Amino acid sequence: MPGTSRMPVSLREGFNNVRNRSRAGSPLALGMLNLDLARNLIFFLFVLRWTRRVLWKLKGRGLIGTIVELYVDLRRILYGYFLRMPGVRNQVKKQVDEAVGKLQTKLVPLNATRYLMLPKEGWDQDAVRKELQTLADMDHTRWEDGFVSGAVYHGEDELLKLQTEAYGKFTVANPIHPDVFPGVRKMEAEVVAMVLGLFNAPAGAAGVSTSGGTESILMACLSARQKAYVERGVTEPEMILPETAHVAFRKAGLYFKIKTHLVACPAPTYQADTRAIARLINSNTILLVGSAPNFPHGIIDDIAALSKLAVKKSVPLHVDCCLGSFLVPFLSRAGFETQPFDFRLKGVTSISCDTHKYGFAPKGNSTVLYRTQQLRSYQYYVDPAWSGGVYASPGIAGSRPGALIAGCWASLMSTGEDGYLQSCIEIVGATKKLIAHITTTSPVLAQELEILGNPLVSVIAFKSKTLNIYDIADGMSAKGWHLNALQNPPAIHVALTLPIVKVWEKLAADLEAVVEQEKEKERARVAEGKGQRGGGGDSAALYGVAGSLPNKSVVVELARGFLDILYKA
Repeated sequence: MPGTSRMPVSLREGFNNVRNRSRAGSPLALGMLNLDLARNLIFFLFVLRWTRRVLWKLKGRGLIGTIVELYVDLRRILYGYFLRMPGVRNQVKKQVDEAVGKLQTKLVPLNATRYLMLPKEGWDQDAVRKELQTLADMDHTRWEDGFVSGAVYHGEDELLKLQTEAYGKFTVANPIHPDVFPGVRKMEAEVVAMVLGLFNAPAGAAGVSTSGGTESILMACLSARQKAYVERGVTEPEMILPETAHVAFRKAGLYFKIKTHLVACPAPTYQADTRAIARLINSNTILLVGSAPNFPHGIIDDIAALSKLAVKKSVPLHVDCCLGSFLVPFLSRAGFETQPFDFRLKGVTSISCDTHKYGFAPKGNSTVLYRTQQLRSYQYYVDPAWSGGVYASPGIAGSRPGALIAGCWASLMSTGEDGYLQSCIEIVGATKKLIAHITTTSPVLAQELEILGNPLVSVIAFKSKTLNIYDIADGMSAKGWHLNALQNPPAIHVALTLPIVKVWEKLAADLEAVVEQEKEKERARVAEGKGQRGGGGDSAALYGVAGSLPNKSVVVELARGFLDILYKA
């Protein structure tokens, strides 16, 4: 028919043959059909997965919050490309190398004798002791005089002597061999039992000792991940934590492939926003987190509200008490304000507590506690088929120093409840006095500094109303103090310890002097037409740069350089 296209005979016949074979159940046709179905199914699952993720994102962050996150991510990525441009990259590398060089000058003394090879003949013990004393006497911030925030929590000679004796008796002990070192097994079990008792653990609760707060947090996150996988089949785990929660949770997210959602802790309380946490919970959520208190600001999150949310949503709740350790359980008995935080709250399923902080044990001691033995078992590692025999360990480490466990047990037994109660009275009492001095007693500090939130334990964080807070940090460093610089928001914190209790009034006086000094510098800058808020010191330079960059890769390189220096002999 004119003007009508027709299928060529050969092609039409081929099409009919395929159709007929398909109707007859041809394997080729069925295979093609199955392939199409598989493609459609994969596409459907892909769309479903990303649709669900988008809906979860909108539910958790809201439309505006989602757009803001996308903008921040895009800005970070684009700035990263900018930093990798040839001219910019070379300039950045030069500045990082200069900064790392300054750090190396501070940390690696040039005039010290270096030992890079084993001595051909071993030293006699007197020579070793002499060199050890030289190393102990190296120039350092005087923690002995109470000039260091945190770090050393007791430091009294009598307890140090007892810990050293305990260490000496168990120097070769290793709890991986409980039959060889039964005393270490007994002490470790008793330490865990004592800490469980402090946190009002129910019958059937369990725990393990670890090398420190980071390992305790890692194990709690691993347990939650394994519980979700075994009991609910979760393969894309997520956890929700306040932005002030310890960085070890972020490390756990990286190590164990757990997606981490950070929730704001807005002023004036600086506590985790429980409504924001509730919006972020979905079927992949394996853990909620609260701090008692948090490291940056010393604020106890609303653990009671988090517990109710955890129970309602059937999600585990971990409370990080590493810093609060042996202070928080004694607040009420010491007559101080407190908040619910422990296993008496039904939703709390695990707690981390550092015995090497306000428990005064030697460094390298912590505990992680679980509401049930089943939760503890999720952090175990067992291999029944290894050629070296059946292998089982309670956590990451295999061999562990039994001497540290002995030092911990000796510290707890020698201090006792009365000793920890008295320490709480002294440390938290001094903290309250310092807060009062900053907010009321000193007009200079009250006018310039602002305490963040309502700290109830031993950590005080403060920011400046008109000055560059990092200049104040550098000024305190110049006076011999080792305080902690914070960011988001820019601030300083001090964690009071028994050594600081003795000198808190000097801390307050020096802080007042530094603020006056920085105010005078600001007035001079304004008079010279240079503008306000200096920023010339080390802390000011580092955190000023970190806070202004949308992409932190420069800070990451600087931090890596610092870590490299630690191993430069």
